Parts: sequence; C-alpha cells; structure tokens
Amino acid sequence: MRQQQGFTYLVLLFAVALAGAVLAATGIVWSHAGQREKETELLFVGNQFRQAIALYYQRTPGAVKRYPEKIENLIEDRRYLTTQRYLRRLYADPMTGKAEWGLIMAPEGGIMGVFSLSAGKPIKSAGFAQAEETAGFAKAASHANWRFAYVPVTPARAAPQASAPPAPRPEPKPGVRGNAKPI
Repeated sequence: MRQQQGFTYLVLLFAVALAGAVLAATGIVWSHAGQREKETELLFVGNQFRQAIALYYQRTPGAVKRYPEKIENLIEDRRYLTTQRYLRRLYADPMTGKAEWGLIMAPEGGIMGVFSLSAGKPIKSAGFAQAEETAGFAKAASHANWRFAYVPVTPARAAPQASAPPAPRPEPKPGVRGNAKPI
C-alpha cells in the first residue's frame, strides 16, 4: 500500500511539472503574439504620423515649405482661415503605452518624423513596405531604430528619367567618307 502511495505522489508531481512547462510555453507564445500585434500597430501609427507630416509640409502656404514646429500642429493647423487636421488625435506609442514619441528634427527646423522610445528588440525583420525597407527597418536593433520620417523628393533625389534615344545618324552617301565633301 505504501509503494502505491509513493507512485501516485510521483505521478502527481510529474503532472504538475508538465503542466508548468506547458503553461510556460503558452506564455512565451502569447508574449510573442502580443509583441507582434504591437509592432503591427507601431507600423500603422508611425505611417500615420509620416503621412500627416507630409501633408503638413506639402500644404504649406507660399513657396517655402515648412515642417510642423510641434507635434500638436498635426491635429490643428491654424495657418489657414479654416483649421486643417492631418491627424484625428495624437496616438500613443504602442510599444510603451505612452503618448511620448522621439522626435526627428529637420535640419531647417521643425519635426520631420517620429520614433518609438522603446528599446525592445523587434520580432519582425522582413516583409516591410517599401518606405520601411529603404529606412532599414529589417536591420534595426530596437524599436527606436524604426524611424518614421518624411523626406520630400527633390529633383536631385528623384530617379533619373530615361532619356530619349539618340537621333539616328544619316547614312553616308556613296563615295563620301566621314566629313569629306564630294568632288
């Protein structure tokens, strides 16, 4: 009878250990799923900021384009007779849960982009949109390296356009070489 009680105790101990291992594995999977969801939201929100900054910049009255001086200008732009809104609200950083963002300042003044203040390592490392690919998101060591900045395309930065093919050269007349005149 005592041997049987020891065996039951051993089986129960094994079952508790197995349940703990399963719960730990489930926790890791849920944690990764939660982080992936937050990263997807960060990409969406970051692109919303980039688009809002682009609209603010492009719609600047006059010839000299300007970036917003403060992030709140994206919600309420008072440069016009009627208030312009490029964002409905200031989004919170999905990675930190706070409404604080790192700001990327433009060389000529103003805010040209935002980035997360999270130092966490991203899970996503491929499958980015073109804008994120060129910004180096795939090689980022932390979420703070995911920079959502608007850089206007200038003629110098634009891709070279295909030039027209050269005009065909006229066929030389028989008996005439190069630039020699016929006799």
